[in-house]
Amino acid sequence: MTNMRSGLRSLALAGLVLAVSVAPSLAADKTIKVVPRGDLNILDPIWSTVAVTRNYGFMVYDMLYALDAKFQAQPQMLEKSELSADGLTYTMTLRPGLKWHDGTPVTAADCVASIERWSKRNLLGQQIAALKVSLEAKDDKTIVLVLKEKFDVPGALAQPTGSPAFMMPKRVAETDANTQIKETIGSGPFMFKKEEWKPGNLEVFVKNPDYIPRKEAASFLAGGKVVKVDRVEWIHMPDPATIMSALLAGEIDYYENPSTDFLPLFEKNKDIKIVDLDPMGSQGTLRLNHLHPPFNNEKIRQAVLHAIDRETYSKAVIGDARYYWKDCHALFGCGGPFQSDAGAVKKKDIAKAKALLKEGGYNNEKVVVMDPSNVPVLHAAVMVTVDALRSIGMNVEVQAMDVGTMIRRRASKDAPDKGGWNVFHTQFQGIDIISPASHQYITAGCEKAPPGWPCDKQLEDLRAAFLKETNPAKQKEIANAMQKRAYEFVPYIAVGQWKQPVAYRASLSGVLESAATVFWNIDKK
Repeated sequence: MTNMRSGLRSLALAGLVLAVSVAPSLAADKTIKVVPRGDLNILDPIWSTVAVTRNYGFMVYDMLYALDAKFQAQPQMLEKSELSADGLTYTMTLRPGLKWHDGTPVTAADCVASIERWSKRNLLGQQIAALKVSLEAKDDKTIVLVLKEKFDVPGALAQPTGSPAFMMPKRVAETDANTQIKETIGSGPFMFKKEEWKPGNLEVFVKNPDYIPRKEAASFLAGGKVVKVDRVEWIHMPDPATIMSALLAGEIDYYENPSTDFLPLFEKNKDIKIVDLDPMGSQGTLRLNHLHPPFNNEKIRQAVLHAIDRETYSKAVIGDARYYWKDCHALFGCGGPFQSDAGAVKKKDIAKAKALLKEGGYNNEKVVVMDPSNVPVLHAAVMVTVDALRSIGMNVEVQAMDVGTMIRRRASKDAPDKGGWNVFHTQFQGIDIISPASHQYITAGCEKAPPGWPCDKQLEDLRAAFLKETNPAKQKEIANAMQKRAYEFVPYIAVGQWKQPVAYRASLSGVLESAATVFWNIDKK
């Protein structure tokens, strides 16, 4: 790891003298140039759970409810929301003046179709579908949802995690949930310029002139989404040193995912701000494929759990101790309401890992590890995992690829030697893993689970109980039981929790603390 980090520092110094060429702005008075966290390969925010697609979703689409800075669901596209006395009927009335980007009005029928499609892919949506008695458009502005049991519908519809409940035109929302949509028509504060899209190079968003912001001040993902610029360009640069040089030179305005190796250089520059916009940071995750050997064996998954050291990951990924938790074992996140050490495996134990590997009958099967080498944070985590697996005697093959390829490939259920995989790394923001209601990777719904496809009835029963429970103390008990079971079953491995500050030019103002990277409320001098 030392050599890798030294290499990054050398690249940083070299980058200072690079002549940077950035895609030109196309006739905009106020344009924010952004280097995002990854390539935008998927334009269907219901179909994909990757962060860059989710961020695209928040630019283009809107939601019925949104989370404020206190993590409370607030009406967003709604003028009002009413709950019947028995807690089973939600009546939601749309705000006046809402339009799709093609100029047609947003209707309740559009929203009903959107909820129906979303509920086929999102974990919370599936819970709503299971409890639903009826969901209908009473008239053009009124949505009525009737349940057979009480459930926090606003909280579910406001969740920014996984695939959020973005509203779409009815004709689009009627697309089969297992087929990606092709249109990019939303009702959100920005419009996507599909004709200017150059995959892997450039995405362009322009201000939606018909968008009517709420009157409340912007708060997290809720409130008034006031767009103060004309255009936002997402520009992709594969070389971190080139990105760093571009930010220093003012050729770009916003760097979403900078390596902490570059932060000292940025901190010395009065024209650049380093800001942590997410108070809970991110949880690094190691995902194992439960469908194929060797990780279809619980003992072998446990062996990997005992072979890792979380601080080693944090040092490799982030480096700067100011930006990571030194001793975090909480699967629902340190700093969150369900933080716990219940059942935690806290220390690396190579001898125990080797014993579990033997007990699980490991027979030198090849372990294919996908390495998104163009994303420094994930690449660094992969290198630590490879060392850990080899240290206990596993036969590891590292396959380098860009992150877009990894995202597409991780959906494959094929055997690793036929284009599938055994291991990949990703990271979730704190809001993504803050509770059993939102944490995707602690679910174990077999074929309905996210890639990795863990299958465990005990975890699923506990999660179902949590979703029905309203008493905070009992919710805490259930969350602890889930964590204890997860440390036994190992649906995934949390490899550390760290903060990922963003870097942007001081010419920008109004940058919001948020669970997604958003560009409303931002002005540029």
